[in-house]
Amino acid sequence: MSAVAILVADGFETIECLTILDVLRRGGVRASLVSVMATREAVSAQQVNIVCDYTLDEVDMSEYDYIVLPGGMPGTTNLRRDQRVCDLVSEFASTKHVAAICAAPSILGELGLLIGRKATCFPGFESSFPAGTFAGPKTVVVDGNIITASAMGQALPFALAVLEDIAGKKAVEKVREGIQL
Repeated sequence: MSAVAILVADGFETIECLTILDVLRRGGVRASLVSVMATREAVSAQQVNIVCDYTLDEVDMSEYDYIVLPGGMPGTTNLRRDQRVCDLVSEFASTKHVAAICAAPSILGELGLLIGRKATCFPGFESSFPAGTFAGPKTVVVDGNIITASAMGQALPFALAVLEDIAGKKAVEKVREGIQL
């Protein structure tokens, strides 16, 4: 089964980061929080302190099939300015899978990875998208090996879309039942 690395930088959106971690683990998927900071500790935009499973320097990314980019500000900015993140996102978009929510899909747009695709993001960040690629607000968009979502309000549908892509509809139904959705 696929393994998922959720990349975490200071200023991440708490719900977007932890919802997908929770849903994937409930669905039996190996999901890891991977700090791009110097330590495993990270602080969300809402001042929630977390300890990640690994730092980017401690993990072998070849063991992962998916990268997830939580949004939030300045978390998205912090992810974007890390060249290691940009290189990984580009690699995973061409050979594996990338999922991004809220402001984070703007990273995909800025790296030129949305050409010929449909995607969504938090309102205002679509300016980084190529013309004709913005699929609209308040939604989750699956386009091949790239999944995007518009904002925190879509965190649960986003997580379930990633779970379905990895583990199928049965896993999603099991999680939906377990959380009474």
